[in-house]
Amino acid sequence: MPRIENSIVIEADAGHVFDVTNDIARWSEIFDEYSNAKVVSQEREGRWSEIVFELTNAEGASWRSWRILDHRELVAVAERRDPLYPFRYMHLRWTYQQVPEGTLMTWVQDFELDEKFEVPLETVLERMNVHTRHNQAGIKRKIESGAVRP
Repeated sequence: MPRIENSIVIEADAGHVFDVTNDIARWSEIFDEYSNAKVVSQEREGRWSEIVFELTNAEGASWRSWRILDHRELVAVAERRDPLYPFRYMHLRWTYQQVPEGTLMTWVQDFELDEKFEVPLETVLERMNVHTRHNQAGIKRKIESGAVRP
């Protein structure tokens, strides 16, 4: 099972970083790649939230995802749902740990490519790593500058 794991330290409180990065309705302003982020359903019960949402990228491709948030432990678990292609599955886990410098934000993506997808795995891994690091650096810049708030 291929895995991408990337971390970054953001000079802000972990709860703040968690809230900003899991505000799905604002992902089009937080992430450079999304032209639209639409929350389809959202429920919260105590420390848990469940969100179903639809993302559209700059090229116009859309997909639906599901996410569970643990507001006490500051963990988000998610999966891409429909369409899955070019993946057979895509599972994500985002964690937020308070450290002396601020928040250590770690994103883990476990996935398997669809056998019909013709791009080599090594190329996909390289692209995903570059893409994830770019997104994390952008979020760091926006949070630390005060450009985005919960």
